[in-house]
Amino acid sequence: MNQDGRKEVKKVLIITLLLNILVMAIKVIVGSLTGSLSLIADALHSVTDSANNILGLITNHFASPHPDREHPYGHLKFDGLGALGIAVFLGIACFEILSSAIARLFKPVQTVEVTAVSLAILLIVLAINIFVTVYEKRVGKRLGSSILIADARHTLSDVWVTILVIIGLAGVWIGNLINLPILNWLDVLLSFPVAFMVFKSAGEVLKENLPWLVDEVAIAPETIYEITMQVPGVINCHDIASRGLVGRQVFIEMHIVVDAQDVETAHQITENIELKLQEKFYPARISIHIEPNGYQSSHIGYDEGEIS
Repeated sequence: MNQDGRKEVKKVLIITLLLNILVMAIKVIVGSLTGSLSLIADALHSVTDSANNILGLITNHFASPHPDREHPYGHLKFDGLGALGIAVFLGIACFEILSSAIARLFKPVQTVEVTAVSLAILLIVLAINIFVTVYEKRVGKRLGSSILIADARHTLSDVWVTILVIIGLAGVWIGNLINLPILNWLDVLLSFPVAFMVFKSAGEVLKENLPWLVDEVAIAPETIYEITMQVPGVINCHDIASRGLVGRQVFIEMHIVVDAQDVETAHQITENIELKLQEKFYPARISIHIEPNGYQSSHIGYDEGEIS
């Protein structure tokens, strides 16, 4: 049975929520004081960080790995739905950043008031974001939590966004010191790569979670076939299917023909198959259908080539 790590996931999400609110507040204050478009856009990105944590807390509450009457396969897909929600928030943030940057392009260059103090504060913000990214990713991998891993990737995009913003504002600051106002355009121009990185993060979250949610094959049927055929007493293995996430929860189905004259022996063979598959793909729920002795099938999986 899969382990239920929701309590630890909840703890991580609450800690990162508080830190993200702090980061967002700092960016809004400094952005308002300096008039920086890129920093305001970055603050908007941080708003989605906080929203993601809240969404994560909600979905994590429902994402129990244990089955019940209404959800006999467990509730883990709530976690995947939460990750998709993060992708939506990232898309909204990307649109807002691009629309603000494009609008600013058609206006006269605006002076951005940057100071050494504001740059130092942003370095502190950067350090907080790096901590959150490393913390969430480490715990997410250990628990196999899609929502934590997706949120860590989101926060990593925030790290790169903040680095770009700091570089741009440092350029603006130098431009103000040497009386070169054209460098104020850096604040606007850097908003575009910021938006690109946000969009890229959304794509990565979708790529990781959609296959799971649409029940894409989790394990190649040929791999399951090879493991099963190594078990003594197995004559034929076919119609293999799998879904889920390896390392978190997979569901495996197959039909087999066994060399057994009684139910007890046939049952022991299926137990040995399950043991072998659990060793490789734990945690897994395995369903095995025994065909009549003498039955043969030339197909490993569905719409697959014949068994060689």
